[in-house]
Amino acid sequence: MLVNDRCANCDRAIDGADQKFCPACGQPTPAHRIDWHFLAHEIEHSLLHMDRGVLYSLRELMLRPGHLMRGYLWGRRAQQVKPLLLLMMSAAAVLLLSKYFLGGDFVGSSMQDGFSQGKSVGAGGAIDPALVVKAMDDVKNWINAHLTALTLLYLPIEAAVFRLVFRKSGLNYPEWLVVSVFLTVQAFVFMAVSTVARPWFPSAQEWSTAIVLVYNTASLVQLFRDQPRWKTALRAILGLGLFVAVQIILGVMALALLLIIRS
Repeated sequence: MLVNDRCANCDRAIDGADQKFCPACGQPTPAHRIDWHFLAHEIEHSLLHMDRGVLYSLRELMLRPGHLMRGYLWGRRAQQVKPLLLLMMSAAAVLLLSKYFLGGDFVGSSMQDGFSQGKSVGAGGAIDPALVVKAMDDVKNWINAHLTALTLLYLPIEAAVFRLVFRKSGLNYPEWLVVSVFLTVQAFVFMAVSTVARPWFPSAQEWSTAIVLVYNTASLVQLFRDQPRWKTALRAILGLGLFVAVQIILGVMALALLLIIRS
C-alpha cells in the first residue's frame, strides 16, 4: 500500500506537505499510484517536456549541435537526456521505420552495387559468383538485424579516429566517445527521414549520407568555435573519411572471412 507520510523507497518521514523529494534518497514524495494520469504525466515529462526531454535534446542537437555538445562536456547536463539513451531511442526509431517503410531491409538498396561487383569479381576469379552474392546477402541481413549493436561496436573506433585527428583539442577519449554518440544520433535522424522518403525517392539514402557528413563537420566546427574554422573543418573531414574507410575495410574483411569459411 502507498503511504503519504513516509518515503515509499527508504521509509524516511516526510517533513511536510511542501516536500517534493525525499532528502535521503531523492525519490519524489509522496509516491503516487500508477493510473492513467500518472502515465500521462510520466510520458510528458520523460519524452515531451521541452525543458528536459528527448525532443528538447534533439532540437538542440539539430539546431545548435556544437553548443549542446560543449555544454554537456563542460557539465551543463541537467536539461539533457543521457546521450546513450538518446542513441538507443534514435536507433530504435530507425529500425521501426525501416520495418514499416522498407520491410526491414534498411541497407538493401545501398548494397545493390555491391551485388553487381560481387558477381563480376566472382565471374573473373576462382570463387563462385553465386557464393559471393550469397555471402553479401548474409552480411546485409546481419546488418539489418543488428544495426544498433553494430553502431555501438563502431563508436569506440569513431572516437579513436577523432581523438587522433583532433589530438590537440584538449578532449580525452571518453569525451570523444560522448561527441561520437551525439554525431551518430544526428546520423540516425537523417537516416530516419531518408527511410521514410525512400519508397518515393530511391536515392534518399545516398543524399542523407552526404548531408550527415556535412552536418557532422559543421557540428564539430561549432563545437571548437575558438579555433580556426577551416582547420577544424579539414580535421573533421579527415576524421570522417578515415572512419568511413575503416568501416569499408572491416566490411570487406568480414565478407572475405565469410567467403573463406564457406569455400
